[in-house]
Amino acid sequence: MNRRALIASAALAMSVGLTAPTLAQTSWTMASGYPESSFFTQNIRQMIKEIEEKSGGKLKIDLRSNDSLIKLDAVKRSVQSGQIQIGEIRLGVYGNEAAMYNLDNIPGVATTYDQATKLTEAQAPFFDAMFKKNGMRAISYVAWPGQGFYTKQPLKGLADLKSQKLRIYSKQTQIMGEKLGMEALILPFAEVPQAFSTGMIQSLWTSAQTGTDVQIWDYVKHFTYTGTMHNKNAILVNERAFRQLDAATQKVVTEAGEAASKRGWELSKKASEERENVLKSHGVTIAQAPKDVLDAIEAAGKGMVADWLTSATAEEKAVYESYRKSLN
Repeated sequence: MNRRALIASAALAMSVGLTAPTLAQTSWTMASGYPESSFFTQNIRQMIKEIEEKSGGKLKIDLRSNDSLIKLDAVKRSVQSGQIQIGEIRLGVYGNEAAMYNLDNIPGVATTYDQATKLTEAQAPFFDAMFKKNGMRAISYVAWPGQGFYTKQPLKGLADLKSQKLRIYSKQTQIMGEKLGMEALILPFAEVPQAFSTGMIQSLWTSAQTGTDVQIWDYVKHFTYTGTMHNKNAILVNERAFRQLDAATQKVVTEAGEAASKRGWELSKKASEERENVLKSHGVTIAQAPKDVLDAIEAAGKGMVADWLTSATAEEKAVYESYRKSLN
């Protein structure tokens, strides 16, 4: 009996030794709304690789991209509730919750990457405090490339936009479309192909990146670049899940998020030119917006900033003023 007990004890010890690394491993689920072809998703894949390698396999992240697990507009709530531990959001989706989410969605507020960088720096402390109150933290911010119109016919002037059914992605871009005389409809990214196929929309307002993601050449043949704005995506982490990591792994996650921010902005800059080349290779004509269209967008933006200031809190207004001062 003693011999059998010793053998059993030895077997148990070996079993524990073999399974200990598995028990020490943490697995997170991540949701994002964009396909594998998107530079946003490619950037996240690189971030995940760095986290898994630098944590020595302690933290594994299972990314479910392209709205395959959770729709884009529900990602923030899912991270906050702990349904998933990490997710990528588009800040402008949540404009009904706080005015700050809308700021970089307003035409003319940040029309260049330099301006978008300064706006992000001004906004980050505000967002950090807001996310903290809701049990989350942002580990990365990345700007979208500049925007433009996808249309079936060449855009030669403002009159060509009148009454067109336009897909947009936020309340602010909806207001902009309506001020240009269009019928603007907010639709999730994943529903764009079907909306074109059924005639729900005739045109699209977005970046060259999204145009290639939805294979826009199947529906329209003209992209007219306006620039106009560089709104942002953010990667959010559930704070409770983050706190359950050991200190070394927390540092790995934080540093990988910072690296993803830096890399993502560079990928965004490259994506604009690269994706325009993809569009051209599929027969899409690229053009710069005519002056009357740009003037109309600028006028719409000024009115929207004035409206934003009336709805913003004192803290939000202070962020905007700080940003404006940084431009001088």
